[in-house]
Amino acid sequence: MGRMITPHPSRPAAPARTVRKAVVPAAGLGTRFLPATKATPKEMLPVVDKPAIQYVVEEAAAAGLDDVLMVTGRHKRAIEDHFDHAFELEQALAAKGDTVRLDAVRDPARLASIHHIRQGDPLGLGHAVLCARRHVGDEPFAVLLGDDLVDPRETLLSRMLDVRDRRLGSVVALLEVPPEQIHRYGCAAVEPTGEEDVVRVTGLVEKPDPEHAPSRYAVIGRYVLDPAVFGVLERTAPGRGGEDQLTDALQELAAGGTVHGVVFKGLRHDTGDKADYLRTVVRLACDRPDLGPEFVSWLKEFVAELDGARPTHHRDIAA
Repeated sequence: MGRMITPHPSRPAAPARTVRKAVVPAAGLGTRFLPATKATPKEMLPVVDKPAIQYVVEEAAAAGLDDVLMVTGRHKRAIEDHFDHAFELEQALAAKGDTVRLDAVRDPARLASIHHIRQGDPLGLGHAVLCARRHVGDEPFAVLLGDDLVDPRETLLSRMLDVRDRRLGSVVALLEVPPEQIHRYGCAAVEPTGEEDVVRVTGLVEKPDPEHAPSRYAVIGRYVLDPAVFGVLERTAPGRGGEDQLTDALQELAAGGTVHGVVFKGLRHDTGDKADYLRTVVRLACDRPDLGPEFVSWLKEFVAELDGARPTHHRDIAA
């Protein structure tokens, strides 16, 4: 069940949008992060001091999307709890006068009107999107994948929503990647539109071999979808890996000329890979005004030690 949310008083008013709803698929098993994700949803793994999924919901709210549907699965109750009020904890912090931590605890529940639905079997991204049909209805909507964290200073989602408002249809986010990485993504065949960062998508292939990839443009985890995608998903057979692939449905829509891409050249963090997850934590910690100066100083010393100096903690132990 959703809750009507009062926006945080310090957050600037977001622009009014014809697209109001966002869908956040969060039913994956997180096998790449086992054993950490055996009992903890991968979306709840901390990135500095917030779970990854909170960054995604903050991005949706900043772009003016005030209705967020989480598509979850079994063992994902922690996600629901995180975006709910924790009355006992809030009362304890209020009694201590700890307003900073009190705001931090309250903020997730104040970002948007949050709803939850269970996917059941994790049958692919296309199936997760189809699970949102009743909630979304006959409206365009955004889909944000939790593995892709877009830097809060970027305006990718807002730009995609603007393109949807002007061109209608569906809009995907594209990132140019090296040829040897294209097999990790859906890949788009494109043609120019006259706008530097906007292309028309003429075809899509899920995780192609580099020699067969139609371009170097990878589809990353941001979509603004026309409700027509639901009908296509219903009749699209399972694709790669036996799963319902959103890419396959978008391929049919692209053949009809109704899919555009926004080429993103900003800062994006991939938390779906262990090494990239660690890099994300380090980068965001360095950017924090409360943590960055001290952490960067330590990091420089640590890197210097890796470059050949004797580790400081060994000297401390010897002393």
